[in-house]
Amino acid sequence: MTLLQHVPHGGGKRVRLAKPELLAPAGSLEKLKFAVHYGADAVYIGGQKYGLRSNADNFSIDQMRQGVEFASRYGAKVFVATNIYAHQEDLPGIADYLREIEDAGISAIITADPAIVETAQRAAPRLEVHLSTQQSTMNWQAVKFWKEEGLPRVVLAREATMDEIREMKARVDIELEVFIHGAMCSSVSGRCVLSNHFTDRDSNRGGCCQSCRWKYDLHADDRSVSEPGQNLFTMSSKDLCMIEHLPDLIETGVDSFKIEGRMKSVHYVASVVNAYRQAIDAYFADPAGYTLRREWVEEIGKAANRPLNTGFFYGTPGASEHIYEPEEKPAPYDFAAVVTEYDPASGIATVQQRSPFRPGMEVEFIGPGGRRFSQVIGEMTDRDGQALDVARHPLQSIRLRTDHPVEPLDLMRKRTG
Repeated sequence: MTLLQHVPHGGGKRVRLAKPELLAPAGSLEKLKFAVHYGADAVYIGGQKYGLRSNADNFSIDQMRQGVEFASRYGAKVFVATNIYAHQEDLPGIADYLREIEDAGISAIITADPAIVETAQRAAPRLEVHLSTQQSTMNWQAVKFWKEEGLPRVVLAREATMDEIREMKARVDIELEVFIHGAMCSSVSGRCVLSNHFTDRDSNRGGCCQSCRWKYDLHADDRSVSEPGQNLFTMSSKDLCMIEHLPDLIETGVDSFKIEGRMKSVHYVASVVNAYRQAIDAYFADPAGYTLRREWVEEIGKAANRPLNTGFFYGTPGASEHIYEPEEKPAPYDFAAVVTEYDPASGIATVQQRSPFRPGMEVEFIGPGGRRFSQVIGEMTDRDGQALDVARHPLQSIRLRTDHPVEPLDLMRKRTG
């Protein structure tokens, strides 16, 4: 990582910090490509075993190889989540699996179970082992313990505060990773059995049904105590967003900034990574003159988010700060197409349809580094030159003129509603 001499936010003694890694989620090979293309230094994925997102489009070993090959073109790394708490029946075959992902070129695994930690260190020594947030690490003595066990990185509990992180970094020479954006858990970093109780789906083995986000009628003595017209009770937590507080996080010395969301869309991953990439780079280009740009905040707002807060970084949030009443509202923008080709001579782009659009519709194109412009769609044709009144077929290739140059993997989005 690039080192930079800078003045800490708010003045004071000059210190020397490394630019933190931007670590993005990738629930599929396509999402991996977008995450890396839009600025992630590393991505974390799930394999088809031992991970906590069993409903994601998880990676086969061959897909891992393809992901590593693509990421390496950008100098990015790929990590694999093997973060279940293993029962005895889960353990046979894990050594062979870890050797397979090591051979695929994976840089590290993210794991919580000491049995998987020990197996990886013995069976796949080229794999780094990063301690998962599932271990709920919130103090420097625990960080020191895992360093002495040979781990180079600890992913801290989401409940760790800024002051606690500073103390950990000051006392233990180890890489620390923190979540900076995405869904929060109503339990302590995923230690939950509500899903098991209600649906027999084990949240700590990849089957969470997100029962904390359901709406509940309140009962006492076998009768409802909810008032007529009152919103039903929910334990649904707000999403974390630290885009407005990056200087504080950077100055703790944290080594990796992690975005949650392996189940999120391509549009979400690209938009959020794009915003944080620009903000981090702008800070390190001029720490003393750094200012938050509103377009970064707006970019995050164009992806699907729940209400946002700063989690536990500045202390334990109260109920109104942490819990929200679910709102029935769509995301403000919808992913309409991805650019696959562009002809500079004609100004014609070929895009692959992801949701319907038509001539006369206003759309927005975005690309890495903050490239963005809006335009109204003019004439559209298919690949054979036949005029189209609407792009209605999934993954159909559409040709249209753009007001400015675009590049492959640029996104086209439209307003919803």
